[in-house]
Amino acid sequence: MAEQAEIAPEAPVILRLRIERFRGIESLVWLPDPHVNMILGGGDNGKTTILDAIAILFSPTNSMVISDADYWKRAPEDEFVIEAVLKLPPGVGINEQKKPVWPWEWDGENTVVPNPDDEEGAKQEVYLVRVRGTSDCDLSYEICQPDGEFDHFSVGLRRNIGLVRLAGDDRNDRDLRLIQGSALDRLLADKSLRAKLAKEIGEKNVEEKLVDPSKEKLADLDKLFGEQALPTKLGLGLVGGQGFSLNALIGLTAEKHDVRLPLSSWGSGTRRLAALEIAAANQSELPITVVDEVERGLEPYRQRVLIKELMEAPTQAFVTTHSAAAINAATKASLWYLSSGRKIGKLSDATTPQLMKDPEAFLSRITIVAEGATEVGFVRFLILKAVTKIPMDYGICVTDGGGNDHTLQLLESLSKSGLKFSGFADDEGRAPERWATLKASLNDLLLRWPQGCLEENVIAHVGDDDLEAFIPDHNGEAGARLRTLADRLNINDKSYAAIHAAAGDAAGVRKVIIEAATGSVPEGTPDDQKKVYKSHGKTWFKTVSGGYELGSKMLQFGVWPNLEGQLLPFLNAIRQSVDLPEIAVLPNE
Repeated sequence: MAEQAEIAPEAPVILRLRIERFRGIESLVWLPDPHVNMILGGGDNGKTTILDAIAILFSPTNSMVISDADYWKRAPEDEFVIEAVLKLPPGVGINEQKKPVWPWEWDGENTVVPNPDDEEGAKQEVYLVRVRGTSDCDLSYEICQPDGEFDHFSVGLRRNIGLVRLAGDDRNDRDLRLIQGSALDRLLADKSLRAKLAKEIGEKNVEEKLVDPSKEKLADLDKLFGEQALPTKLGLGLVGGQGFSLNALIGLTAEKHDVRLPLSSWGSGTRRLAALEIAAANQSELPITVVDEVERGLEPYRQRVLIKELMEAPTQAFVTTHSAAAINAATKASLWYLSSGRKIGKLSDATTPQLMKDPEAFLSRITIVAEGATEVGFVRFLILKAVTKIPMDYGICVTDGGGNDHTLQLLESLSKSGLKFSGFADDEGRAPERWATLKASLNDLLLRWPQGCLEENVIAHVGDDDLEAFIPDHNGEAGARLRTLADRLNINDKSYAAIHAAAGDAAGVRKVIIEAATGSVPEGTPDDQKKVYKSHGKTWFKTVSGGYELGSKMLQFGVWPNLEGQLLPFLNAIRQSVDLPEIAVLPNE
């Protein structure tokens, strides 16, 4: 990814986010980058939960309501904690509280109690804030002091830090209204407006707009009030009260077809972009921005506009997406993958080619990096059998790793980021120590044949009497494949009988089938003929459909029992990664 844009020195930054027992996340610690952080991953992995956690921690009001569903396993008695280490500029007023707030020091990963005798020099000053979901389903906002004490993390301070949230449509509308703490409210900053509105509206005789029967009922009510010594001369007007704000009824309007319409009645994409522009117009503020599903309501070109604006803004932002267009536009963003195990890791430059080639591989719950086209088709067949549904319905993606070496490099890069993708590869005799390290990390999520390639391991177990029946393709055609065998045996007759005779026995036939299926080139072959021998592989199984056919033939010719000990643990690891129970046998084997 391209180098990050410069973030303003006066912008608040989350250096570390910790979430404990909040909704579907039992425990997560994340050190996001200071600019745009784009979170990828499959559905229900917890991407929105992370953004909601940030939104709760910096909520500009105290009116947020939580329920037992916001707690891990719906257990309020265990409480939840959302905590952030923050770099805060003086402008947010952190040092202007009634009670002094003391900073911690930051060592790059953890907060450290300041040591005045430290000879290494001053470290970056940071602040530790958190919100707890208490056992009573209330929210307790706290500033954690280095001396172990806890002070109140006030709503005023949270507003000064600032949060722009583009999530559901209702939340988008909030920043288009003069709701206390909204982006529009902070932009206009007219503290006297509420009093002016109350006075203006209170002087209006709204009851004059009633139809006559309603006016009569209001007059009758006025008489009843008088008889009971209650206030009389009743009328109608807008009234405020606890939890209500007259300002909240005021929002942006815009003209459409010569009619002034509330901006909240326009399309969801327009509302989202408008809310972001209002935030950008707050020149004196640099709020943290969270955007859930950036593609919601936006066409691809407008997704690119929104991503560009986020990257150009000198502030920290958190974005989730399932859109390839948004990912491709995020050239200056840090890309993170949230796995089904709620582990988040940064995608390195080594993953960029795969991301550009197959974005869906990073938008799934579990992705299997298969070495090549044959392995892709074979694994898709196996997964279809193992889950008895279309794999993508469970968020299972099979992607082509582009060869043995590239597959190893990609899986290593992901593993170093703390992410567990799955892998399916041959043993080509290279980098055994690296593969062993990867196996230790991925366990059953990595299937690598102990020796040889996929075709060899399947064809080796086809019975001698089944070899002739094994040759035809999925359409029942055998001619092209028989011709590859005849050519390798240097005979003109491509009948199975002639091939068997030339090969000497069934073992010889099996050997030449493996050679043709793998596209191996005999020693001494002239350079101008090597391409012909390599092309034999595509005549057999070196395509996605060929790999699928090979999987089908593995069952058809009774090979499965010989490979079950290797393949079934792999399939169960995939099932477990999408919350499916283990199976003892392959369905319909």
